[in-house]
Amino acid sequence: MAEHSTRPIRLRLLTSEHRALLFFGDLIAGILAGVGAYYSWLGYAWYRLISSGIPPLRAMRFFPSVEIPFWFYALPLLWTVFLVELYEPQIAANRRRTLRGIAMAAILGLVIYALIFITNRDPQSLPRVLVGLFLLYASLFTLLWRSIYIRIYTTAGRQRRVLIVGAGKAGRTLAQLYRSIHPPPFQLVGFIDDDNSKHDTSVDGFPVFGGSDCLLKSIEEQGITEVVIAITGTMSGKTFQRILDAQQNGIEITRMPILYEELSGRVPIHHLESDWLLRSFIEQARVSGFYELAKRVLDILGGLAGMVVLGVLFPFISLAIVIDSGLPIFYSQSRLGRRGTVFIIRKFRTMYQNAEPDGKPRPAAENDPRITRVGSFLRRTRLDELPQFWNVLRGEMSLVGPRAERPELVEEYQRHIPFYRARLLVKPGLTGWAQINYGYVASVTETSVKLEYDLYYIKHRSLAMDIQIILRTIGTVMRAMGR
Repeated sequence: MAEHSTRPIRLRLLTSEHRALLFFGDLIAGILAGVGAYYSWLGYAWYRLISSGIPPLRAMRFFPSVEIPFWFYALPLLWTVFLVELYEPQIAANRRRTLRGIAMAAILGLVIYALIFITNRDPQSLPRVLVGLFLLYASLFTLLWRSIYIRIYTTAGRQRRVLIVGAGKAGRTLAQLYRSIHPPPFQLVGFIDDDNSKHDTSVDGFPVFGGSDCLLKSIEEQGITEVVIAITGTMSGKTFQRILDAQQNGIEITRMPILYEELSGRVPIHHLESDWLLRSFIEQARVSGFYELAKRVLDILGGLAGMVVLGVLFPFISLAIVIDSGLPIFYSQSRLGRRGTVFIIRKFRTMYQNAEPDGKPRPAAENDPRITRVGSFLRRTRLDELPQFWNVLRGEMSLVGPRAERPELVEEYQRHIPFYRARLLVKPGLTGWAQINYGYVASVTETSVKLEYDLYYIKHRSLAMDIQIILRTIGTVMRAMGR
């Protein structure tokens, strides 16, 4: 029997726990910024009074009567909304992307405030100095907190030493994914594989130490803290016993699909066993009745708001389409909804008439010549999707979910992509996890990647995740980054 080890316990946070930590850290930074901005504002006001010739003691009498605008208390929470792009651990760990995200949040805050200030009838209720100080302090405090987070994240990553059992296709996929991430979330040390031809070789630059016989020895010599199982076929009893021994010695054991999801926000559809959909996906993808009810309420509220926006913008978008490429303004298509139900969607037309003269459906590609000039703008801003809010109100679609696809494309994709019809387990959405992370696709390979995002969403969906996706979509629209 293997002896129990006295290895120190290392704290490893799940992706959802990382997001929660980042949110509360940003919220605290926002609260500190609010407090600092308020007292700096009072100091500035006191300085102005003293400069005007009022004695200091008399000037102090004005401060008890100073009222804080009610909206000021909401600024810390609003600040976390502006930072929604930075709540993915892999993004938050990148210094450059973090700095850019904080700068974009501050600029967005200034733009929104400027619009409100210009249209407000009582500018005195919107003190410019107070708002400016808040954005300044919030940026500095958040940058300080995020720098601490990055330091802790990278330090913890250096402490995690990972060994992969299985140097086949699944193991290589993990190694390639690991190399694409900066900074690395852990130290990948190497592989263990029972294939003798792989011993004393390297896979994607990482050594294969030997077979399962030397698993415990390699763990001890290399200071391994975590073992990842990347075996999709049958595992021998000997290998299974060595893994159990490692777990008894305090080594954390993780399956390849779990780590893949943690690193990429996707489900590895090409590295799953045939019964995965029944054994894992359907069981873990069940949601509560409260979530379904809350999601439907959110859809109705969002659908009503979207119809109002559609009513306001309809004359301008319609006129632009007609001037650019003539009629019609809308185009209609059949799409597959939940459980394969067929329904009709309408969008603002973004392509030239007869874009598919042979009748063969083709997904839109980047720099697609079929797209008009106005259509390109509508796609970048996602304004072409506005008429689909009617489908959301009717219950055929949701605000958040996989993209609604044409029946012909679904039939084509399911012949080439495993588990493709699993995305029909939920309602399609105006936006979704795949849309904000990958955008539109133009090939079967890209569609496979997008499906991995869709299945990740279905497996992990929650009200908090839906709200995060909606907020990130709003940011995409405001930056005109759609495709």
